[in-house]
Amino acid sequence: MDTFLSGLKSAVDTLGPTVLLPVVIFVIALVLGAKAGKAFRAAVTIGVAFIGINLVLGLMFTSIGAVAQAIVRNTGIKRDIVDVGWPSAAAIAFGSSVGLWVIPVGILVNVVLLLLRWTRTLNVDVWNFWHFAFIGSLVAAATHNLAYGIALAALAAALAAALSLLFADWSARAVQQFYGVPGISVPHIASAQILPIAILLNWIMDRIPGINRIDIRTETIERRLGVFGEPVVLGLVIGLVLGSIAFYNAGDFGTALSKILGTGMTLAAVMLLLPRMVKVLMEGLLPVSDAAQKFVRKRTGDRELLVGLDSAILIGHPAAISSSLILVPIAIVLSVILPGNRVILFADLAVIPFIVALTAPLLKGNVFRMVVVGTVTLTIGFYVANALAPLFTEAAVSSGFKLPENALQITSVVDGFLWIPYVVIRLVVGLGAAGIALIAAIIALLFTLYRRHAPAWDRAAGAEDEAAEASAA
Repeated sequence: MDTFLSGLKSAVDTLGPTVLLPVVIFVIALVLGAKAGKAFRAAVTIGVAFIGINLVLGLMFTSIGAVAQAIVRNTGIKRDIVDVGWPSAAAIAFGSSVGLWVIPVGILVNVVLLLLRWTRTLNVDVWNFWHFAFIGSLVAAATHNLAYGIALAALAAALAAALSLLFADWSARAVQQFYGVPGISVPHIASAQILPIAILLNWIMDRIPGINRIDIRTETIERRLGVFGEPVVLGLVIGLVLGSIAFYNAGDFGTALSKILGTGMTLAAVMLLLPRMVKVLMEGLLPVSDAAQKFVRKRTGDRELLVGLDSAILIGHPAAISSSLILVPIAIVLSVILPGNRVILFADLAVIPFIVALTAPLLKGNVFRMVVVGTVTLTIGFYVANALAPLFTEAAVSSGFKLPENALQITSVVDGFLWIPYVVIRLVVGLGAAGIALIAAIIALLFTLYRRHAPAWDRAAGAEDEAAEASAA
């Protein structure tokens, strides 16, 4: 069994998400009854789209990473918990004693919940099962990798997989309407975990006079400012501002100016190219989505099947990019001013878009509210990171990860800042099997409530009432 699991993990690592996803999509499309030619073209198009998205995100990550590190150097802050970035977190998660089991466990959970009709989402984003493995790895570390602890860790990972499907179903309608991508959902815990926070804060802001009238959307800015409000120009302006904050003292005037202008142009390119890559992805997804709906309707009537994808598909909206860029300096300021914080952000500041992107459908692209929700989420995240850092570090050491020089402990924004791993880990470690039972009962209750009150929950997550829209039309 260990040989099979090692081979499976090796195949996933070797292929990587941009190759693995098209292969999975092709097989699923064939199973769903799509013609081989259409399935092949859709799979290749989706793979190309994700390569394009990753190239543009890589461009943004490089630029924002340089900006963030320059701002950190300018502030002179020093902390003993170092942000090592999500790639390190993923390596630690998959390298743990429970990491090899996560892929079959995640697939099994998905299949069982589909058969029970509890979920509509078929999660094809297998590579991102590392988020479930991360939770399991910290549980295993807390229980010193004993047999009982590893069993608890595998169950905790399974519950995280189930919870991701609940969040995917909950946000699916809003995501489809806002982004114009039918038949998909986002079972990505790093993005989905913000949903309850955003719903609560949105409800509060709706009831604060003055605040409830602030509506800053990229579409409104473009309409009022014309060419100066277009996303590409907004990206340029935000990039110039961030570049000025980061590189005002970067050597002589010419060097500083070059870095500032380079940041502006890079972020202008991101604002222009990311939405276009998402459109290519949509082109590839449509045949798969159609095949899925026909397959399900033929066998179960009006039931819907959603294709669960990486939240990278959400990053392309100008509101998601704009709010994320604004949150970069805010995150650095938070690391300085929050009482008791020991975390210094470094490698993972560039993944803030993944943290806030799912708020765009809920908040209708209101950048002001997205920044408020993002700020509160990051504030919570700092304290989660401080609390989880000892376990994070222990899991890293046990998996053979070498700590950075001068770092007593390590963390990452994804997943070290997230409240879902924190709650699951604390309950399982603190209560053992009773914690597993409690979490399972809560998740079962939430699935039941969602299935009974789906329209109301969908509206809370930002989906428009289709019946109301039809009658209004």
